[in-house]
Amino acid sequence: MQSNFKTSKQLAADPQETVISVLAWLANEPDLFGRFLALTGVQPAQVRHAVNDPGFISGMMDFIMQHEPTAMAFCQATGVAPDTLNAAWLHFSPPGLGSGEY
Repeated sequence: MQSNFKTSKQLAADPQETVISVLAWLANEPDLFGRFLALTGVQPAQVRHAVNDPGFISGMMDFIMQHEPTAMAFCQATGVAPDTLNAAWLHFSPPGLGSGEY
C-alpha cells in the first residue's frame, strides 16, 4: 500500500515548501526582513496577504538569490540544498528573454 505522505526529500524539492522556508527564515532575520520589506513597500502587517501575490513571492526569491551570501546563509540555516533553492527561484520567476518562454 502506497502512503500519501511526502518524504522529507520530496518536501525539500517542492517549490512551495521552499518558499515557505524562505519566508520563515527571513522573518527570523530582522535586518534582512526589514530590508526586503523596505524594498517591496510592504508593511509587516501586510505580509499575510502579500504572500498570495505571485509578484511578492518572485521578488522574495529574487531578493534571496541576487545575493549569494544570503542564499548560502539560508541554505546553511535550513538544510535546503542550493539546487533546491535555485529550482524554487526558477519556478516562481516570470519567464525572461533568455528562457525562450516570453
